[in-house]
Amino acid sequence: MTKVKGYWQNYIDGRWADAAGGKRLAVENPATGKPLAEIAAAGAADVDAAVAAARRAFATRAIYEMTPTQRGQLLLRIANELRKLSDEIAPVSTLDNGKNLDFSKGEIEDAARYFEYYAGLADKLHGRSIPLGDGFADFTQWVPYGVSAQVIPWNFPLELCARSAAPALAGGNAVVLKTPELSPLASTYLATACERAGLPKGWLNIICGYGNEAGDALTSHPGVDHIVFTGSVATGQKILHRAAEKIVPCVMELGGKSAGIVFADADLDETAKSAAIGIYANAGQVCSAGSRLIVQRKVHDALVEKLVGVVKGWTQGAGIDGHFLTPLISGPQLDKIEGYCRSGIQAGATAVIGGKRAEREGHFMQPTIFTGVKGDMLIGRDEVFGPVLSVMSFDEPEEALAIANGTDYGLAAGVYTRDLRKAHWAADRLEAGTIFVNKWFAGGNDVPFGGMKRSGFGREKGVEALYNYVQTRNIAIKY
Repeated sequence: MTKVKGYWQNYIDGRWADAAGGKRLAVENPATGKPLAEIAAAGAADVDAAVAAARRAFATRAIYEMTPTQRGQLLLRIANELRKLSDEIAPVSTLDNGKNLDFSKGEIEDAARYFEYYAGLADKLHGRSIPLGDGFADFTQWVPYGVSAQVIPWNFPLELCARSAAPALAGGNAVVLKTPELSPLASTYLATACERAGLPKGWLNIICGYGNEAGDALTSHPGVDHIVFTGSVATGQKILHRAAEKIVPCVMELGGKSAGIVFADADLDETAKSAAIGIYANAGQVCSAGSRLIVQRKVHDALVEKLVGVVKGWTQGAGIDGHFLTPLISGPQLDKIEGYCRSGIQAGATAVIGGKRAEREGHFMQPTIFTGVKGDMLIGRDEVFGPVLSVMSFDEPEEALAIANGTDYGLAAGVYTRDLRKAHWAADRLEAGTIFVNKWFAGGNDVPFGGMKRSGFGREKGVEALYNYVQTRNIAIKY
């Protein structure tokens, strides 16, 4: 068993620090439900220190005034340092988060790729020249916002720290990251990588604390110029209210209730594998998880049978031991998801498999498939954020679209069919920021990701994300 150190600190102004008030918060291993480590619990004073450090760093203009090539080389060094730390980070990530060990290794690689990707874009932030006539020169610049406050969720913390920190630094911003109290340990390695890569002090600060303390203090701080948040709609709304008072721009990714439409001509074996991974990877704790499957009636029963077969081929247990079906992040999360399942049964849905917690140590939920789900049921409407698949049926394509678009969310959606015309027809009408065709989670670091409707606004990943971290300045000159 990997030995995890007992106490972890915050990283402020280029040094590791205890919380100003001396408080610590406990981190547990979700696979056992037992304590794993402690980390300094940041409060308002620590947020003040982190923001002040970022403001001092930004005032030096050290990153902004690097040549774009030098900035890109710095980001490449950070990527390389993360890869060097991979063997050390992966077991820590698995133990404090619960995910499969291979998933943790993939998360570290994805984090490194974000820095690599935006390193390649750092020297491509080009302005443009605008002709104003004889005697004038006019041109635009892309300039940073200043201090970017970034609140990170607990499901893929290291990867999502990198997803927002990399484009922020590429654009010349200083960063304060608030990591999740439920799984903060792996994220601290980003500070180590940045330090070893030569990032000047203050440009990246990492604090961990409770959302209603450190999170609130950070997102309402007068020294913050830009906010990035991934999490629930309710918390996003609170942050947006604060941001509106200060006129602070935001990037918001607020979850989803993503639906995959399965037409009768789809390859059912491949569809079953893809849809199962889409909802059971990381115990369903993925914002773009395919939590609804809308199946053409004539293949409904056959596909459900194949889905059950795929699920029964997996084992459940601790991610550190290589199991695919891993625990939920916490006891309250398990209670919430089991409550959703009870509500589904009470509303008339049928649990073909699962439907309750697993009888074992840790926070494990049985992988669950519900049939007979209606759009007005809680399990068909709310974001469950667990290993629970709601299967619905349709006859005509327009009916499938109405069901898929019939929620407040619009993060991701999918289409399964052999007919390319049908795939294009459906993809063009689905109200979601990302559409997967025949493979859930298709894509990578270089494709834009973000939501429509209540799933948020702004884009992470890809070229589009970089322009969420810079603003346009126009310079007009009369000779």
